[in-house]
Amino acid sequence: MSGTFNDIDVPPTLVSFAVDVAKENDVVTPELKEAGDVLVRFSIERDEYDMPNYESTLDMFDEVHRLIKEGRVKAAYTLDAKGIAVSVAKMAFGNRLGVRFNDELDLEELFENNIGDIVLEMTKADADAIEIDHDFIGVVNSDGCFSYKNETVTEKDALDTWKKPLEKIFPTKAYKGTEKLEDKLYRADSVYVCKNKVARPAVFIPVFPGTNCEYDSLKAFERAGADVKVRVFKNLSAQDIRESVDAFASDINSAQIIMFPGGFSAGDEPDGSAKFFATAFKNEKIKEEVMKLLNERDGLALGICNGFQALIKLGLVPYGEIISQTSDSPTLTFNTINRHISKMAYIKVCSNKSPWLMKAELGKTYVNPASHGEGRFVANKEWLDKLFANGQVATRYCDPDGNVSMDEEYNINGSYEAIEGITSADGRCLGKMAHSERRADGVAINIYGEQDLKIFESGVEYFK
Repeated sequence: MSGTFNDIDVPPTLVSFAVDVAKENDVVTPELKEAGDVLVRFSIERDEYDMPNYESTLDMFDEVHRLIKEGRVKAAYTLDAKGIAVSVAKMAFGNRLGVRFNDELDLEELFENNIGDIVLEMTKADADAIEIDHDFIGVVNSDGCFSYKNETVTEKDALDTWKKPLEKIFPTKAYKGTEKLEDKLYRADSVYVCKNKVARPAVFIPVFPGTNCEYDSLKAFERAGADVKVRVFKNLSAQDIRESVDAFASDINSAQIIMFPGGFSAGDEPDGSAKFFATAFKNEKIKEEVMKLLNERDGLALGICNGFQALIKLGLVPYGEIISQTSDSPTLTFNTINRHISKMAYIKVCSNKSPWLMKAELGKTYVNPASHGEGRFVANKEWLDKLFANGQVATRYCDPDGNVSMDEEYNINGSYEAIEGITSADGRCLGKMAHSERRADGVAINIYGEQDLKIFESGVEYFK
């Protein structure tokens, strides 16, 4: 790795890292799981020069491996120079649990350099079956506090202290308010019924320079039982563009579903993402085929993240047709924090009007990964009232318990009314920000909550 910029020269530098492989069932995540479990530490034996005794260290690793393989370890964490207390706090933050530390530990021992030592969460019975030397660290509790002898620190205080040093430089929230929002659920009397049935619908996924979610989207639709065609829009020359337009029109003509995938098309061009997407699909040939798919074949359109931005700019949501936006049209803009956000988002299904949500549960909370810089949904009051009244607000950001508010811990981009996804008036076009397609065995296994909205299965089922 090296480089030069103006008068700055970076000398060649070696960057190395290690990669290992394991069966997903043998992977143990670090977050604490359950109150009542005990924490134990395996320490690396060191000589007078602070060098590890490799024989005993390998024995320790073998014992940890054995316990994991036997399913006796619920959580595991490798300690660093900050010590036991800091590492255990990080293990507790995820599930808002606490720990009662062993009073027999020395205070210095809680904060001393323990690089390479391993802390395990286990049941007491499993901990009693350990066959090598280990230390009892403490007991997991549900009160959200860290206690040692007569001292107690709340989980909230510890978390705030951990975040504080960089909060002014990289704030976690731009808007400090946490006011609750009215919980609005729309229960439709009926859902749009497809009149043009097919046993195995065809899906067209367009790919533009910068798109990066086409593979996940392809796999999601194939798992759901659809045939998928992915095509890249070539733009290196005028001839490439003409050929791409013709190819796109032909692919859409033979499809039942158009899926606009996520990513950063054209590098999230200035003055709004997905303009390249929208410009291409406003070409008369492509536009005509899209409207035939929707109006003549009862087709569906789905856009996620960058794809949602494309649907908004095209007018497919909320209008249901390709038309130009007006000055008062709903749109997506920069996150209130004014930078990219990448985190798990909890979302609540607020309408059952869309065919895309047939297999989702109205009022239920789901969790999906979100990754975007321009995901904030904005609209005037007239449009917001209309969208809710028509059942076009499909999903809203919420906390894990389903409470909707303006708290940016959960309303991650500051969207008006915490709106995460909307549909066209008939529900057949759905745009949403969180990545419902980013699911696979072994992915996000330490994230609690239902991750599958069954959007892709619902879209395929609609045509059967």
